[in-house]
Amino acid sequence: MNIDRYIGVLERGTPILYSDFLIIGGGIAGLFTALKAANYGSVTILIKKSINESNTKLAQGGIAAAMHEEDSPFLHLEDTLEAGAGLCNIEAVDVLVREGPMRVRELMELGVTFDMKDGHVSLAREGAHSKARILHAADATGEEIRRALEEKCLNTPDITVIENQFLIDVLTHNSKKECYGALVYDKNSSSKKAYIAKATIIATGGTGQIYKYTTNPDVATADGMAAAYRAGCSLTDMEFIQFHPTVLFSRDRERFLISEAVRGEGALLYNYALERFMLEYHPLAELAPRDVVSRAIVNECVKHKNDYVYLDMSIIDNVEKRFPNIFLTCQKRGINIYQDYVPVSPAAHYTMGGITTNTRGETNIYGLYACGETASTGVHGANRLASNSLLDGIVFGQRIVDNAEEILYRRNINIDEIFSSFVLEWVHKPNRGNIAPSEAKEILQNVMWDNVGIIRQEAGLKIANFTIERLYKGLANAESEIDYYEVNNMLTVAKVIVQAALWRKESRGGHYRSDYPERDDVRWLSRMDFINC
Repeated sequence: MNIDRYIGVLERGTPILYSDFLIIGGGIAGLFTALKAANYGSVTILIKKSINESNTKLAQGGIAAAMHEEDSPFLHLEDTLEAGAGLCNIEAVDVLVREGPMRVRELMELGVTFDMKDGHVSLAREGAHSKARILHAADATGEEIRRALEEKCLNTPDITVIENQFLIDVLTHNSKKECYGALVYDKNSSSKKAYIAKATIIATGGTGQIYKYTTNPDVATADGMAAAYRAGCSLTDMEFIQFHPTVLFSRDRERFLISEAVRGEGALLYNYALERFMLEYHPLAELAPRDVVSRAIVNECVKHKNDYVYLDMSIIDNVEKRFPNIFLTCQKRGINIYQDYVPVSPAAHYTMGGITTNTRGETNIYGLYACGETASTGVHGANRLASNSLLDGIVFGQRIVDNAEEILYRRNINIDEIFSSFVLEWVHKPNRGNIAPSEAKEILQNVMWDNVGIIRQEAGLKIANFTIERLYKGLANAESEIDYYEVNNMLTVAKVIVQAALWRKESRGGHYRSDYPERDDVRWLSRMDFINC
């Protein structure tokens, strides 16, 4: 699906701002990378809304690393490969598990406080991990990491943090595969600005808002993936969407996560008839991989004609202290964890695929990098191992900065030399149809949930594909330019997800097709790249 490209050149009078490193996104990947890059040059961080809104803040369980003497990077690698269902890039996984412990220690040096036990860092176990290797800060690990990184970034002179900046597109040369920065819409001044940099790093997170029910905040609309795709980057592994199995059931679109760590501490799942069921689906029962648990819950809901199953947390010792955020949230909704079962169901949680990069964070466009959930190194394969996401952000963010000297050697960018060659300006769009962006967004989220969710099949995928095409062609202008851009981004990436799901005629990890229920290593043991033509 070709999206309207910029025409003309940058409007005269549009502010142009310079820095050595331009980082788009304020989650763990963006903030950690910024701190490391500030040792080499000036850094600008552009954030879509506020610095405290990201998936990082909502991460509960923890961050995985082989820190204990009874654990090892090799065991962590084995678990990651097993969860990834044959599609992990083993080089990327090796980098993750070997360099992960060092990066976690650096988080601690930056002021992150993890829970301690008997004078040592407390380690929990989560689904599909063979060892207890999850460092945590109660059930608000992501927020603790975000807090420490934010404090350091805001107090580092060479880092400038600018909130309310919506990424319109990355700036590329007409004839060269080279990136020079990004064009954004500054909501503070209601105007466009161009940010020029020697290295542009996309760290905008995932795609959760494409789905009707998600654990992701409202900023997770695939903006970075869409911008990179339009610029000529490939997107890889986009059919693999992870649905977190235990999310507090409600009619809200953005749902509250019940961390996998509670099952690691002994919580059990029961169906509507109050029967334990996970042993029927996997020998690890409640600690099976997330895709297995999510499908099991869906099957039990269908079997018992109910919208949720139950999670029993009452058997966990000191549950109020170990999981205070979960305890208080349930209490506010009239659920006493000590006495009541917690109603849970799956929701869209994480995107295994993203902008294709190597292990240095490089895309196929010179000067453009990506890290965190928005990138795809292949480290997660078809199904991310629990608590590897936060680790991914810091390990591969560091990898980008490891090339800082090479990046800074890049010649100074003379805007006047290439002014007429930039593909920059989004003109006001003609009225292509009569579907308002808000209406298109709701229709998209519903069709993706119903047809491109936990269980898929060809007829439903074709319905989704047709609907997305209709929405794109019929999309009308919006009073707010940002609303139009945002829905365009969601439609662009949703189209790639659907196409990838249609093409992969097998079931593997986060992609399950009821019409092709078996894993097929003969025909499909490979990753799929999509490039905008």
